[in-house]
Amino acid sequence: MNIENLYNTIAPRLTNWLVASGSSYHEACDLVQNTFLKIWQMRDDLRDDDSAVSGLAFTIARNLRKNLARDNRRLTFVGEIRDPDEDSVGSADGQQSAFDTRQPTAGTATDSSDIEYLRRRLNEALAKLPPVLREAYTLFQIGEMSIREIANQTGVSENLVKVRIFRAKEKLREILSDLRVTY
Repeated sequence: MNIENLYNTIAPRLTNWLVASGSSYHEACDLVQNTFLKIWQMRDDLRDDDSAVSGLAFTIARNLRKNLARDNRRLTFVGEIRDPDEDSVGSADGQQSAFDTRQPTAGTATDSSDIEYLRRRLNEALAKLPPVLREAYTLFQIGEMSIREIANQTGVSENLVKVRIFRAKEKLREILSDLRVTY
């Protein structure tokens, strides 16, 4: 079994799936590395079937992400660091503080504000999906897994996977309906 070829094939799909599932890019990269470290440690026990290893990789990554989320619940994250002497808009001279980590809002002139806005909206829409729908949709669309692979990984029938993907698409269409261009 050539782990390097498996990594080159599966890692980009796995990274995209993790990011779409709510992980930051850097967190997703760490999870992918840890996933393939576990696969490498189990290399002697694995078959040379790429689809079996692909499903295993997604399962390991999902479990590592759950463990990370559980561990992070114990931590407190601060959204922004502000000087207590500053007013609510920014500093006394109206400039944004270097420590103000707020993201620009829609309509703010930035080079990639449209892309950031759409990415944020899509992430918010995915977060509103029930977990089973989100998992099926992201594995299919972003993880590029087949219906059969998703069914094997999640332990449900292929028909149920198809229904979940369809329902996820319908719900996303509903949530993001204001973004549709009509002529």
